[in-house]
Amino acid sequence: MTTPVLQLDSIRAFYGGALILDGVHLEVAEGECVALLGPNGVGKTTSLNSIFGIARVRAGAVRIDGVELSRKRAHEAARLGAALVPQGRWIVSSLSVEENLLLGQASGRDGAWDLGAVYEMFPVLKERAAARGDALSGGQQQMLAIGRALMSNPRVLLLDEPSEGLAPVVVDALGDALAQLRAQGTSMLLIEQRLDLVMRLAERYAVMAKGRIVSEGRIEETSLDELKNAVSV
Repeated sequence: MTTPVLQLDSIRAFYGGALILDGVHLEVAEGECVALLGPNGVGKTTSLNSIFGIARVRAGAVRIDGVELSRKRAHEAARLGAALVPQGRWIVSSLSVEENLLLGQASGRDGAWDLGAVYEMFPVLKERAAARGDALSGGQQQMLAIGRALMSNPRVLLLDEPSEGLAPVVVDALGDALAQLRAQGTSMLLIEQRLDLVMRLAERYAVMAKGRIVSEGRIEETSLDELKNAVSV
């Protein structure tokens, strides 16, 4: 049996004394895109944060390529190949576009993704390489956040609401870029409210409610209306 690239195994995670995740089990296979769905506040972002130790995991295990992460895991997760494109993008406004991209190399991982490869995927970032990060449009900042994550040469790309706040035409362009990454075999865990984008990118989905996975399925076997119904339950 093939080892998943990413596995959350019966995770129970807390913020302070509040239980947020109650036995979450989720896997992403090599080259697969899995969408994690559900309303706000059900634990989707906490699931990503549990990978990096931002949320306190008191039970269960997080594994990357079968290697179990320790409780203090932010650097460890990055070194093993988890790269986060966070909600809100977290662009360092005082740094240039190129300097923001180079932050992605902190994991020390080797691979095909370097400045040239990122600029080839997102030519506008090359055009604006010397500009401050906060001088970019929202869509350009999202490209920058994705490019920075790719600079770490990840085993799995974790995307938290990548289309949030973007105009439809920008979302279409973002979808094209993510579809290209999918075609190249990039593994992804995607949190996304736009279900049309989910239908385009994901192979499987998991729906969360009250800190648990309550339903799962394959996108190819699910219509958009069925997916909307599953998320609204």
